[in-house]
Amino acid sequence: MEENSSKKELTGKVALVTGAGRGIGRAIALALAAEGATVLVNYNGSRERALETVSEIERNGGSGEAAGCDVSDFEACGKMVGEIIGKYSHLDILVNNAGITRDNLLMRMTEKEFDEVVATNLKGAFNTIRHLSRYFLKQRSGKVINISSVSGVVGNAGQANYSASKAGIIGLTKSVARELASRGICVNAVAPGFVDTEMTQAMPEKTREAAVSMIPLGRMGSVDDIARTVVFLAGPGGDYITGQVLCVDGGMAI
Repeated sequence: MEENSSKKELTGKVALVTGAGRGIGRAIALALAAEGATVLVNYNGSRERALETVSEIERNGGSGEAAGCDVSDFEACGKMVGEIIGKYSHLDILVNNAGITRDNLLMRMTEKEFDEVVATNLKGAFNTIRHLSRYFLKQRSGKVINISSVSGVVGNAGQANYSASKAGIIGLTKSVARELASRGICVNAVAPGFVDTEMTQAMPEKTREAAVSMIPLGRMGSVDDIARTVVFLAGPGGDYITGQVLCVDGGMAI
């Protein structure tokens, strides 16, 4: 009985986390590995950071591997998914975390700034889900967790491109959840609020203070706040939850 009660919830599962070299993605990769999953740490810009994440997973007794791919590239995503399935024979958890920002006021925003953000944040999520869906359908199981944002729920000035991409993820999540539910596949979104990462640490102090003042709980979230929610959805606790958006934002979207 003791052995069963201490068994990790994701033992035997294989997970792919996009954009997992740093920040929220890195925390998610570490948390999934801590629960027994073998984690594919996807990266595009920094292989070194991805390998650092893998090294930490292994130091903690887990199993991980770096997987390079620009998720905005449809064909490249197909190749990455095929290689993962070819090596592990299955893939059970997909976390679409890869994202970029190109913040600007609408009147100054360029077409390139808009297109780049949508291509990575929204189309990237479509690309991975599209290529993995056939395997999930054959398995009759799978968990997809898409990382949206409070900006996609309530909007944010200076982030028309980012907010649009993250709102699109919510629509994508709900539509795909309806399509795949009959095969036992759960698709959900997590919408973080202001999280203490390298990006927010680089904000001017007055901007950070203004951000915190909008949070009912009175503090920024941590990357672990987001990671714990993803682990819950990826595990048995999320087996009867699909098509939902969990706002992990300290109450910003109330």
